[in-house]
Amino acid sequence: MPESSAPLTEFIRAYEQATNSHDITQLVPLIASGAVYRFSDGSLRGREAIISDIAETFAAIRDEIYPIDDLEWITHRDDDAICRYRFAGPGTIDGQPRSGRGRGTNVLVNHAGTWQMLQEHLSA
Repeated sequence: MPESSAPLTEFIRAYEQATNSHDITQLVPLIASGAVYRFSDGSLRGREAIISDIAETFAAIRDEIYPIDDLEWITHRDDDAICRYRFAGPGTIDGQPRSGRGRGTNVLVNHAGTWQMLQEHLSA
């Protein structure tokens, strides 16, 4: 195991910041090409499908904030890591304020010294 989970936490904070920017180009390099994202209402496979879905979400939910709280590293090694966390955040859908919350589990992989999201599982 690496001595510290600090670089992994930095990656998660960069992912959180990129998500909250609503700039899809910031997320692209953070997601592995063969990534799988699982949600309560279905799954997506591959970076292109994931990015497309996230772009649609950004268009549908205005002013969304996606805070990652209670981050816990289940395991972390030199080439992969697994974390879990809670999320809850406000946004605006069709002009109406909304809020969502749930739990996330992420699998990260290290490709030539660069961490990327390999799997994200979000549930309410």
